[in-house]
Amino acid sequence: MQTQTQTLTLQHSSPIHALQQHLPSRLHWNILNFSSTHKETQQLHALSVKTNLIYHSGISSRLLSLYVDPHINNLHYARSIFDRILQHPSLVLYNLLIKCYVFNQRSHEALTLFCDLLHRFLLPDNFTLPCVIKGAARLGAIKEGKQIHGLVFKLGFGFDKFVLSSLVSMYAKFGEIDLGRRVFDVLDDKDLVSWNCLIDGYVKKGEVEVAMKLFDEMPERDLFSWTCLVDGFSKCGKVKIAREIFYRMPNRNLVSWNAMINGYMKAGDVDSACELFNDMEIRDLITWNSMIAGYELNGRFMEALELLETMLIGDVLPNDATLVSALSAVAGLAVLSKGRWIHSYIVKNRFVVDGVLGTLLIQMYSKCGSIESALTVFRAISKKKVGHWTAMIVGLGMHGMATQALDLFNKMCRMGMKPIAITFIGVLNACSHAGLVNDGHRYFNMMINDYGIEPTIEHYGCLVDILCRTGYLEEAKSTIERMPMRPNFVIWMSLLSGARNHGNKDIGEYAANNLIKVAPDTIGCYVVLSNIYAAAGQWDKVSEVREMMKKRGFRKDPGSSSIEHRGVLHEFVVGDKSHPQTDEIHSKLSEMRNKLKAAGHVPDTTQVLLCIEDQKEKEAELENHSERLAIAFGLINVKSRSPIRIVKNLRVCNDCHSVTKLLSGIYNREIIVRDNSRFHHFKNGSCSCKDFW
Repeated sequence: MQTQTQTLTLQHSSPIHALQQHLPSRLHWNILNFSSTHKETQQLHALSVKTNLIYHSGISSRLLSLYVDPHINNLHYARSIFDRILQHPSLVLYNLLIKCYVFNQRSHEALTLFCDLLHRFLLPDNFTLPCVIKGAARLGAIKEGKQIHGLVFKLGFGFDKFVLSSLVSMYAKFGEIDLGRRVFDVLDDKDLVSWNCLIDGYVKKGEVEVAMKLFDEMPERDLFSWTCLVDGFSKCGKVKIAREIFYRMPNRNLVSWNAMINGYMKAGDVDSACELFNDMEIRDLITWNSMIAGYELNGRFMEALELLETMLIGDVLPNDATLVSALSAVAGLAVLSKGRWIHSYIVKNRFVVDGVLGTLLIQMYSKCGSIESALTVFRAISKKKVGHWTAMIVGLGMHGMATQALDLFNKMCRMGMKPIAITFIGVLNACSHAGLVNDGHRYFNMMINDYGIEPTIEHYGCLVDILCRTGYLEEAKSTIERMPMRPNFVIWMSLLSGARNHGNKDIGEYAANNLIKVAPDTIGCYVVLSNIYAAAGQWDKVSEVREMMKKRGFRKDPGSSSIEHRGVLHEFVVGDKSHPQTDEIHSKLSEMRNKLKAAGHVPDTTQVLLCIEDQKEKEAELENHSERLAIAFGLINVKSRSPIRIVKNLRVCNDCHSVTKLLSGIYNREIIVRDNSRFHHFKNGSCSCKDFW
C-alpha cells in the first residue's frame, strides 16, 4: 500500500505535470481571445497575475494588445506589462505601443520608445515608420523628422506608399512644402490622402494658386479637398474665388459653410455672411463663433452681443473663444451692464479666468470706465501672466493713473516677470497720458538696454505721441526723421494732432503733407488740418481743405456721444432733437446753462471751428455739442449715486472739458467720459487728466 502511494506521488510530481501548472489552459486562451471590454480585460489581467501566467509571453502579449485597442485604450496598464513583464518585446508589441502613444497625443513618448526599439537592434517596418513620422509631425520635430526620413531610405522603404504618404503629410505640417512636394513626386501610386496633404500644405503656406493647380490635377476628390480650397481662398481674402469653389462643391459640409462665413467676415462683407448663416440648416459652435467674432471685427458690436443672447437660448454652449469675442464687443461699445452680465455668466459656469479670459475681462472693465472692477479681476487672478500685468498697466494708463501704472510695472519686474514688447507699449502710453517726458525716454531706453527689445514702429509711435502731447514738436519731428523705419499714418497723425493742440501751423502743414503721401484716404488728416486753419482764422485755407475733401468724396464724421441706461444705448449727435426725451433734455440744458453762468463760466468760443461771426451763435453751437446732450440725459435718468458714463467718438473740446468739470461739482455727480484718446474722470469740479489730454 505504501509503495502504491509513493508511485502515485511520483506520477503527480513528474516534470510534464509541473510544466503544465505554468501553461495557460485552453479555456484561458479562449477567454483572452474573446475578451472585448475594459472590465473583462482587467479581470483576465487579475486572473493571470493570480495564476502566475502573466509571465507567459503569449498571455502578456495578448493582454498588452487588448489594452492598446482603441476601444479599451489603457496606456498605463499596457506600458506596465511592457516594462515589467516582457523581457524581450517583439517589434509587433513595440508597434502597438507606439501607435497607442500617437493615438493619445503623447508623441514625445512614442519617439522615445522608437529610440529604445533602435537601441535593442530591432529594425522598424512599414508599420512603425508611418506612426513615428506622424508623431514627429505633431510635435513639430523637424530635425527628428528629417532623421527618420534618412532612416527610411537606409532601411529600403524609399518607395513604400504608406511611408512616403506619411512623409508628405509631415513636411506639409512643418511648412517645408518644397520637401513635401519632392517626396510626393517620387510616389508612383498617389492616394487621395497624399494629394490632400500636399494641397493642405500649400494652402497653409498661402500658396493657394499652386494648391488650386494641384486640385485640378487630382484624379478624385473628397470633401476635404474642396473644403481645404474654400478655407484657403477665404483666409487669404480671395472671397470671390472661394465662393465660386463653394458653389461648385457637389456636397457642402459644415466646415465649408463655416469657412465661407469666416472669409466673408474677414473681407468685411457682413451681409453675405449673415445670408449664409441664415441659410444653414445645421450650425455648430464654430459657426456661432465665426459670426460673433465677425461682427466684433467689423465694429458691429451690438449685433455680436445680440447674437450671443440668441445662441444661449439654443442648445449650443459658448466656449472661451465665444466669450473673448463678446467681451471685445462690450469693450468697443463701453456698455458696462453687458460686461457685468457676461462676467457673471463666466463665474456661474466656472470658466477659468487665469488665461485670455482674465486679460479680456481687465480690458473690458478698463474700456467701460470701471477701473476699480478691472483691478478687482486682476487681484483675483492667482497665477498672473505677463498678459494680465500688461492689460492692467494699459488700463491704468488710459485712465490717467500713470503713477499707479508705473508702480505696477516696477512691481511686476521685481517679482521676476519679464516684460515683453507689448508691456512697454502700455508703459509708454501711460507716460503719454500723463505728459511724463523724462520717464518716457527712460523706459524707452530701458526696453532696449535692459531687456534687449528692439523698438517697433508702435514704440516709436508712443514716444512721438509723448513729445507731441507735451508740446515738444520739434523734438518729435526730429525723432520721426531719425526712425529706422518709415513712419506710418499713426505717427504723422500724432504730429498733426500735436500741432493742432499747440497751435503750430507750420508743423501741422508739414505733418499733413507727409500724411497725405502715406495715407491719402485718411479723413482725419483733412479734418485736423482744417481745424488748425480755422483756429488761426484762415477761413480761405479752411475752404480749400473742405473743397479737397468734397472732391475726394470725404465726409467728416459728426461728433457723437453715447450713454447706456438700463441696457439700452442712447446716442446723441450735435444739435440732436430726435430723442424721445428731447423736451426734457433741452430743459435740462437750459438749467445747466444758468447754473454754469452763475458759477462764473465764460464759454471758450475759440473752440467753434465754423465761420460764425455772432458770439451768441458760437455759444449756442458749443451748448449743442453731443456730450452736453448726453450729460443732460444722464442727469435726468441715471440715479444720483451712480456715475454718468459717456463715450465720445472724437476728442473732447476744451470748452466741454471745462463745462464737465464744473457740472460735476455743481450737481455733485461723477461723470466718466471716454473720448478717442483716453478716459476723463470728472468729480468735485476736477478731472483725472489734470487738464492734460
